[in-house]
Amino acid sequence: MSIDIKTKETPTAQKLLGIRATNTLKLVEKIEKGLPFSVFVRLRKRTGLPSDVLLETLGIKPRTFMRRKKTKAFTPEESDRLVSLSRLFARIIALFEGDEDAARDWITKPNRALGGSTPLKFATTQTGTREVENLIGRIEHGVFG
Repeated sequence: MSIDIKTKETPTAQKLLGIRATNTLKLVEKIEKGLPFSVFVRLRKRTGLPSDVLLETLGIKPRTFMRRKKTKAFTPEESDRLVSLSRLFARIIALFEGDEDAARDWITKPNRALGGSTPLKFATTQTGTREVENLIGRIEHGVFG
């Protein structure tokens, strides 16, 4: 007798964004060219976060966003931030063993280890993103203080 155990797949940043890149070199090439607008739509759907919250986190103004929608592409800098946020969200999903609802809840709730800020608010800068990643690492290793 066999038992099938189904586990939720933990997505990568590329899967969250719907990017086909078999290695980091190809991902960097795509970022340098500017990712298509569709990656934002996909990220919004996968994270369940409102567009205005994502735009604030990514540092993209609403008028700029409308221009990107018309041109159908982001700049390399914006593309890099999209990948960075996707990578962080994928890591949080992995922390919660594939539970995207729990990941969404965690990223939007104030966290004492971040001075009462939310992980999403911290993710507006590279330094803040690294601190959230460090916090995830501490949680994974059972170090909370």
